[in-house]
Amino acid sequence: MVAFFLYISNGLVNDLSTQERDRMEIWADATKQIINLGATDEPSVVDLDFLLGIIERNTTIPVLLTDDDGNILQYRNLDLPEKGDDSGVGEMSEANAVFLQSKLAELSTTPNVIHIVIAPQTMQHLYYEDSTLLKRLSYYPYVQLLVMLAFIVVVYFAVLTTKKAEQNKVWVGLSKETAHQLGTPISSLMAWMELLPDMGVDSETVAEMNKDVNRLSMIASRFSKIGSKPKMEDCDLNTIVSNATSYMSSRISPRISLTVTLSDGDLPVNACPPLFEWVMENLIKNAVDAIGDSGSISVVTMSDGGMAVVEVTDSGKGIARKNFKTVFNPGFTTKSRGWGLGLTLAKRIVEQYHNGAIFVKDSTIGVGTTFRIQLPEAGA
Repeated sequence: MVAFFLYISNGLVNDLSTQERDRMEIWADATKQIINLGATDEPSVVDLDFLLGIIERNTTIPVLLTDDDGNILQYRNLDLPEKGDDSGVGEMSEANAVFLQSKLAELSTTPNVIHIVIAPQTMQHLYYEDSTLLKRLSYYPYVQLLVMLAFIVVVYFAVLTTKKAEQNKVWVGLSKETAHQLGTPISSLMAWMELLPDMGVDSETVAEMNKDVNRLSMIASRFSKIGSKPKMEDCDLNTIVSNATSYMSSRISPRISLTVTLSDGDLPVNACPPLFEWVMENLIKNAVDAIGDSGSISVVTMSDGGMAVVEVTDSGKGIARKNFKTVFNPGFTTKSRGWGLGLTLAKRIVEQYHNGAIFVKDSTIGVGTTFRIQLPEAGA
């Protein structure tokens, strides 16, 4: 469509340019005829009026008429610095004279010139400029192109927004359905937990099982919070990180060391502890998968310019720089199992619910990766 419109518009510009050239040739011929009539003893009044009418009717095309020496004999339709008679006859101010000379130098570099042979040894030169209409029409295809590009951009972002809205609905539906499906068996397990001590089951075994049931209940609660505004509260980020790392430390391989370095003093933030613990667990699980058999994970908290910061560093296989942003896309995974949703959920929780940021701070293939989370400090 763009190519078609450009072709049509350029054709119109060329046709109008040809017509203006023809008009200027008629204008030049009329000028020559007037000079020739002036050389006769009794010029025809009818012919003179007709030729002058041709010249007077040009009210749109700027023209300059010069002799062989470059002296300006006549000009029309030029936007002079000092307004006055536009006929080119009579005295002119210095500012107008300078302007006309600069305009003549400009037009001399264009093909818009017609040479008028007055006599065998006498010539005049008619320089003309494209009319305002022709200039506007020549710009029109590019304006049209910009409008179409703007339209395409608007449509693209509209489709993208619609697609994201549909993805969000899928996320919310999947999360709430998961929470709903987990609710019934968890309730049943809780009831059984009440009966196990009466059935003679060891109290330590019951306590450990109760921890896992409570854990399942918390996971279901997390899923139910997706898509709805979670309850935010003022809390200490160090406490949230400590709880998450304490839980994960007993559930990863003993060949993987997990070290936690908390900042001096509290890190007050406005957060939803269950959801942020989920973020930390996802990052640590990804670190464990990246490490494989053995390695190390370090978790560090700090305050940096009014932001509460958590950095999770692993000694895993690393991430290519080109994938620093795509690792957060749904479905992106380097593992043979899993859906690639952990980091996507983490990004959604940090950015949409906590007004923070999560990104890959640094990564080297074969050395390791550092993820950085930034949350606004409460009261900062």
